[in-house]
Amino acid sequence: MRKQFVVVTSILILITFGLGYFMNPNWFVFLGILLILVFMGYQDMYQKKQTIRRIYPLLGRLRYVLEELRPKFYQYFIESDIDGRPFHRVDRSTIYQRAKKELETIPFGTQLDVYAEGYEWICHSVAPKAFETLNHDPRFIVGNKDCKQPYSSSVLNISAMSFGSLSANAVEALNGGAKIGGFAHNTGEGGISSYHLKQGGDLIWQIGTGYFGCRNDDGTFNPDLFAEKSKIPQVKMIELKISQGAKPGHGGILPASKNSEEIAAIRHVKPHTKIASPPFHSAFDTPLEMIQFIQKLRELSDGKPIGFKICIGHKSEFMAICKAMKHMDIYPDFITIDGGEGGTGAAPQEFSNYVGAPMIDGLAFAQNVLVGMGIRKHVKLIASGKVSSGFHIARAIALGADGCYSARAMMMAIGCIQALLCNTNRCPTGITTQDPKLTIGLVVDDKKVRLANYHRKVIESFVELLGASGLDEAKNLTRSHIYRRISLNEMITYEGLFPSAKPGSMLEGEMQEKYKEDWANADINRWGIPIPEVE
Repeated sequence: MRKQFVVVTSILILITFGLGYFMNPNWFVFLGILLILVFMGYQDMYQKKQTIRRIYPLLGRLRYVLEELRPKFYQYFIESDIDGRPFHRVDRSTIYQRAKKELETIPFGTQLDVYAEGYEWICHSVAPKAFETLNHDPRFIVGNKDCKQPYSSSVLNISAMSFGSLSANAVEALNGGAKIGGFAHNTGEGGISSYHLKQGGDLIWQIGTGYFGCRNDDGTFNPDLFAEKSKIPQVKMIELKISQGAKPGHGGILPASKNSEEIAAIRHVKPHTKIASPPFHSAFDTPLEMIQFIQKLRELSDGKPIGFKICIGHKSEFMAICKAMKHMDIYPDFITIDGGEGGTGAAPQEFSNYVGAPMIDGLAFAQNVLVGMGIRKHVKLIASGKVSSGFHIARAIALGADGCYSARAMMMAIGCIQALLCNTNRCPTGITTQDPKLTIGLVVDDKKVRLANYHRKVIESFVELLGASGLDEAKNLTRSHIYRRISLNEMITYEGLFPSAKPGSMLEGEMQEKYKEDWANADINRWGIPIPEVE
């Protein structure tokens, strides 16, 4: 192709020059364009980084153009309504319709294959409850015996997304929607910015391994800064991030292109550099020390609800944390169970795809451990992992959750189109970018109303599902209400899939067989599991 390129372009240059010289000077315009293309082709031949371009000058560039366009073409012209990933079009359309207060019903029946393995549904009753008689704003109280400032939380709140990963306008729109709708907005681990405070919505302040917003110059925890910011009236709860479902054990990543001077000042880091949070906390080294640190945060915050977020990995480590709680009689006010299906702006492929227990499995396990140890009454459970509908909330509560977080669905409610460019600073909707040419397109006053609309409709759909099941309160949902198809002719309830633990059974030595090895390995004075000796 290289030789053909040289020959063909040389002939074309001579012909075009001749046409311009002898017939019409306007041909020199085409000659100029041709020379530019020839120059690009020679660049391709002599560069050494891309083989395709080197072998197929100029034409080889089409490969990279088509690769860039492929996700767009696939989303709009190829994928069906139910096979898109991570969220298929039916779910995305429902989110957009609810946010815009448009028609959200569907015609002609479900497009889902109800006989496919993995299909799930909720039991209905022949004696349903009337929607009008039910509580249209179900909430739960976060705060145990040591909490001085309990918080009444919606069953659906905004999951952790930092300013930095999100634009200023996106943060404002999310917080403004939370203010209108009466739900909470998790700050993410990037600290509290002015954009989190401007709209006046309730905040859940998340603190990660980088301790952004409450750190010393060396990256360690600063108790004075924490105490100061925890007393901000909008901060209603504080969440210690142990691990994140999308990349557990990896730490957060903020690309240098997003780390502006403003963001760096909020986080107390150097601007225009890639910021990678450590994969572990420096403030504690054992489960026992972690619980002591939680108590310290509660004292420094004057008794606000303190919890932690975790994606289940080694089951023995979660058990060890629970043993430490029991040993010290100190309990977090809430635990957020994040799932491996959770989203993020940037994560290594292996971590996003192959690390961390899915939310359903992790939630069922955490509930069983807390119940089995007789400490569930002290701790509220929040589920996080691809929650976008009333059914998702009902399923999580049936497994043991008190409420849920949602991130990507909330982003879609303010305009996200699932362009999958969150890690590039080129988000076309101005949400996951710091480029002012893009962020200007996101109008806060419009999007915050859309977010509140979406939240209200999802809660309404959840309440309607409760009524259809013959229930009047979320706490009455059980694992027996949710079914999953496991083969063409076999269905099983969640109770059958994830048998519930009996209260106190782990303390009485009556735990399920599958938990015994992890229980034996759970040590309040260390992380990890024993490494067997090899001869």
